[in-house]
Amino acid sequence: MLKKFLYIIGLLLILVLLLLGFKKTNLSSFIDIVESRTFDLRQSIMINANAKKVNDNIVIVAIDDASYEYILDNYGEWPLTRDIYAQMIEYLEQQQPKIIAFDLMFVKSLKSKPNADKALVDAMKKYNNVYTAMNFDNQPEELRTPVKLPDNLAVDVEIQSDNINLDSITFSNCRAILSDILNSTSNVGIINVSRADDGILRKMPMFARYQNKFYPHLGLKVGLDYLKTTENQTINKFIVDKNSDLILGSRKVYLDTDGSAILNWYGPSGTYTHIPMYKLIKKIKGEPTDLNYSFKNKIIYFGTTAASLFDIKTVPAGKIYPGVEVQATYVNNLIDNNFITKAGKLYTVIASVILALVTILLVMKLSSAVIASISVVGIYMAYVIASYYAMKLSNLWIELVYPLLAAILAFITALIIKYLIKSRDFEQQYKLATTDGLTDLYNHRYFQDQMKMNVEHSKRYETNFSLIIIDIDFFKKFNDTYGHQSGDAVLRQVAQILKRNVRATDIVCRYGGEEMSIILPNTGKDEAQMTAEKICKIVSEKQFKLNNDKETHVTISLGVSTYPFDGETPTNLIDAADKRLYNAKNNGRNQVGQ
Repeated sequence: MLKKFLYIIGLLLILVLLLLGFKKTNLSSFIDIVESRTFDLRQSIMINANAKKVNDNIVIVAIDDASYEYILDNYGEWPLTRDIYAQMIEYLEQQQPKIIAFDLMFVKSLKSKPNADKALVDAMKKYNNVYTAMNFDNQPEELRTPVKLPDNLAVDVEIQSDNINLDSITFSNCRAILSDILNSTSNVGIINVSRADDGILRKMPMFARYQNKFYPHLGLKVGLDYLKTTENQTINKFIVDKNSDLILGSRKVYLDTDGSAILNWYGPSGTYTHIPMYKLIKKIKGEPTDLNYSFKNKIIYFGTTAASLFDIKTVPAGKIYPGVEVQATYVNNLIDNNFITKAGKLYTVIASVILALVTILLVMKLSSAVIASISVVGIYMAYVIASYYAMKLSNLWIELVYPLLAAILAFITALIIKYLIKSRDFEQQYKLATTDGLTDLYNHRYFQDQMKMNVEHSKRYETNFSLIIIDIDFFKKFNDTYGHQSGDAVLRQVAQILKRNVRATDIVCRYGGEEMSIILPNTGKDEAQMTAEKICKIVSEKQFKLNNDKETHVTISLGVSTYPFDGETPTNLIDAADKRLYNAKNNGRNQVGQ
């Protein structure tokens, strides 16, 4: 039992070292991608089960394929002139929306209509609930000179966590929008995204760092503005605590190692209410349209959904997902407090160790490898189901791949250990069944089996083998004189002499009582006779130690027989060796009988 326990402890230590080793190798990147795909799978199942509903207060004014065609037919170019956006802002503000946000970047002035930019700037100055976007990048300075942004666009951020690396959200350049917008409103947020190594967008940054300052994401600004009006929450300083949680009033948003929040997805593209922008334009122009939607108290996001305008992402909810819907999901997560929290590394290690330990115990306990396999698979499936419900009910991302690896490694190693133990047990049982407990020589049954085998082998290959039978002289008298314990000591020492003075291929057995035997494969009569003479001499010269610290001499008598000269069966060979043994005794003992 103690050995099994030590095996289990050693195995667990090996598994922990292996898992830590995976983390430090390129294999960890592959494992992380596989883990991310398990996240996608769980999200897909939740979407199909309608586990979470979108917030009805978010609506998208979509520049879809029909709107893009309408703009080209009626205005002759894309992008649309900015005065049209100004008109839409004026129309929507009459319905008292909560927020109007543009997932569009108004860069550079349009030469065709210089007054159009001014109209948009004036509209954004007029209303404090209108937001727009800009983007950071790492373009070289020779291509674009980095601009200095107004101080009121930056926010105060304190990161207390050591687990967050800011490299991926630090940028050296900025694709600035119209300077008149930048200088007239602070309602500008960045729209950089965080794609994983496999190209799938699962996370969004809360901030970006540029020129040693932090700038908030557009979705963060929109969501906080909404919460300010609905929950009276105002954030003056953003703190990321030691647990990597961004504190937003009563909310905590977990940030991954790259400083991004993990999004919780609500459905495929089209889940949010979409209003084609061409209908809104027609409504403003007084043209016939079926648009009767009320925008009161809504968060209105403007963005492109037309595939030809290239703002398409791949996300867990679908391969084709417009960027504006990603922004809407971001805001939805924030106002409904639905961001995903990833379980810490310590939890993953503990889960891996527990699954490995349970796997080892099952493999060790159950006699059938098939039943053990089914049981281990069942336990892991229960863990997978629990991880799904943890995400569904608590927005908690529990890792699956490392615990699975731990379980697989534990299963394989436990099977190996189990069968090594069984093999050792079998060897031990075999040894007990074939050896004599006192002398550690092979027993009489094994002797008889080996005699048969050697006869068959010699008969098949026409070779010789020999047999020596040994008897300790006057052993009954020795026991009467010195006691049986001293007799046992002599038996053990004689046995060791026999084993030390024959070849490794020779088989030394206890024939019975004080009699012993040696089977000598591929050995002729003369060589066997010489071996017997040598052993007889060595025993006679040996000082034997007894249990009472006394020493004495003993002698042995020996008889030799050889196949096929003295017989072709085990019985005949034993009889021949026995006769010569008795001849040795009758002729004075301490000799090899003739």
